[in-house]
Amino acid sequence: MTAPLREDLGADAIPRGVDAESAVRPELSDLERLRGRGRWQTLLAMLGPAFVACIAYIDPGNFATNISAGSTFGYLLVWVLVSANLMAMLIQNLSAKIGIATGHNLPELCRQYFRAPVVRGLWLQAEVVAMATDLAEFVGAALALNLLFGVPLFAAGLITALASFAVLSLQQRGYRRFEVAIAFFLLIILLGFLYNSLKIGFDPGAAAAGLVPSFDGSKSVLLAAAILGATVMPHVIYLHSALTQGRIKPRDDDERRQLLRFQRIDVTVAMGVAGVVNLLMLVVAASLFFDSSLSGTATIEGAYNGFDQLVGGDAALAFALALLASGFASSSVGTYAGQVVMQGFIGRTIPLALRRTITMAPALVILAIGVNPTDALVISQVVLSFGIPFALVPLVFLTRRKDVMGALVNRTVTTVAAALVALLIIALNLFLLAEIVIA
Repeated sequence: MTAPLREDLGADAIPRGVDAESAVRPELSDLERLRGRGRWQTLLAMLGPAFVACIAYIDPGNFATNISAGSTFGYLLVWVLVSANLMAMLIQNLSAKIGIATGHNLPELCRQYFRAPVVRGLWLQAEVVAMATDLAEFVGAALALNLLFGVPLFAAGLITALASFAVLSLQQRGYRRFEVAIAFFLLIILLGFLYNSLKIGFDPGAAAAGLVPSFDGSKSVLLAAAILGATVMPHVIYLHSALTQGRIKPRDDDERRQLLRFQRIDVTVAMGVAGVVNLLMLVVAASLFFDSSLSGTATIEGAYNGFDQLVGGDAALAFALALLASGFASSSVGTYAGQVVMQGFIGRTIPLALRRTITMAPALVILAIGVNPTDALVISQVVLSFGIPFALVPLVFLTRRKDVMGALVNRTVTTVAAALVALLIIALNLFLLAEIVIA
C-alpha cells in the first residue's frame, strides 16, 4: 500500500512563520505541512494517483481496439470513445473519493459490508479480470519488442515481466518515485501519438460527425464493447481507492473535502490526457488506414507496417515506442492492482513473483502457441467489459451510503449518473452476449 505523506516531507515543508518545534506537534496535520510548500508545489504534490490509474486507460488493449475501430469503421465509433472517457472520469472520481472518505480501499469495504459468498464471488471474478488485463499488457509489450528489435514473442513476454518488476520496485522506495516513473511513460505515449497526428493529420469534420451515436453491424458493437472494456478498467476502479486511502491522512471532514478537491483536479487532468491519447489513436488510424489499399492494418503489426510504408520509419518508431511504454507501465500497475484486490477481498497476500507468474501464464501461453496477438487483445478487452459492473455496482452502492462515506456521501445526482453508467454498461454487455450466441 502507499506510504503516508509524512515520510516524504522534509524541513522545507514547514509553513512560513512556524518554527521547527511547532511543525512536529501532533496538531499539525499532513495537509497543513504540505500547504507550507506554497500553492503550486502543493498542487504538484497532490497530483499522482490518477496518473497511475490512467495508464490502465491507455494500455495495449486500447491500442488494439482503437486501431481496429479506426481502420475498420473510420470515425464511426468516436462517440463511444468520448462517452467511455467521460464515464471513466466519473468512476475514477468516485474511487478516489471512497479512499479519502473511509481510509479503506474498495475491496476492503466490500469485505466489511457484504456477505462472505458475495465477497468470494467478487474476488474470483476480479482475478479473472486480472488475467485478462495481463493478457493485454504482456501481449502488447511483447509485440512492441518484436517490432522494434525482432525479439521472439515468448521471450519478449518474459522481458516484459522483468520490466514490470523493475518499475513496481520503485514503489518500495516511496509512492512518489513510482508515480513519476508512470508519468514518464505516459509522456512517451502522448508524445508518440502527438507526433504522428501532426505528421499525418485527420479530417476534423469527419471526426466531429463521429460524435453522433450509431453502429454498423454486430462487429461495430463488439468493438464498442471492447473500447468500453479498454477504457473503463475494472482493476483500477479497485486500485485508485487504494492509492488515495493513506497517501495523505486527513484530520477532519474539512481536510477530506480539501483533499477531494485536489483529487478532482488530478482525475480531470490525468483522464483528460488519457482521453486525448485514445482519441488520437482512433483518428490517426481512421485517417491513414480506413479504405486504405493496404491489408491487415486493423492489427497492431499491420498498423506498424502501415505507418512505415505510408508515412515513414519515424512514424512507425513513434508508434512502437508508445506501445512499449504502455506495456511496461500498465503491467506494473496491473500487478499492483492485483495485490490490492487479493489483500482487500480475502485479507491475504502472496509474493509478487508468484502472483505475476500466475496472472501472466495465460498471456505467455497465447504468445507461445501463436494466437493472433491483436485478436487476443480485443477479446481480452471484451472480457474486461464484462467485469466492469462487478466493480462499479459495489462502488455506487457504497458511495451512496452515509454510514460508509460520512460527509463525503454522494449527492443524489451523482448516484443517479453513476447508476445510469452501470446500467448502460450492463445493457451493452447483454446485447453483445446475445449477438455472440445468435452468431
